[in-house]
Amino acid sequence: MNQMLGVLTVFSILLLASVLTSVRRARIRVEYSVSWLLAAALLLVLSQWPSLLARLPAWLGVSDTALALVMVCGGIFLVVLYRLSLVISDLKDSNIALIQRVAILEYRLEAVRENASG
Repeated sequence: MNQMLGVLTVFSILLLASVLTSVRRARIRVEYSVSWLLAAALLLVLSQWPSLLARLPAWLGVSDTALALVMVCGGIFLVVLYRLSLVISDLKDSNIALIQRVAILEYRLEAVRENASG
C-alpha cells in the first residue's frame, strides 16, 4: 500500500510539473491546463491522505483500496478527456463555419473579378 501511494505521489508530481512546464513554454493554453492541474492535485491529495484513501472503498462499494484508487483515477481522467472532447468539438464547428465563410468570400471575389473584367 505504501509503495502504491509513493508511486501515485511521484506520478501526480510529474503530471503537475509537466503541465506547468507546458504552460510556461506555451505548448498548452492555461484554460486547458486547469483540468489537468486539478486532476494532478486530487491525486496528490489522495496519495498524501491515507485516512481518506482508507475510506474510499466503502464510499465506492468495492472491497479493495487499490481498486478504489484505480476507479478514482479512471474517473478523473474520463472527466478531463470529456472536457477536452467538448473543446475539440467546438473547434471543429468553428473550423467548419470559418471554411464556409472563406468559400463565400472566394465566390464573391470571383464574381467581382468577372464583373470588373467583363
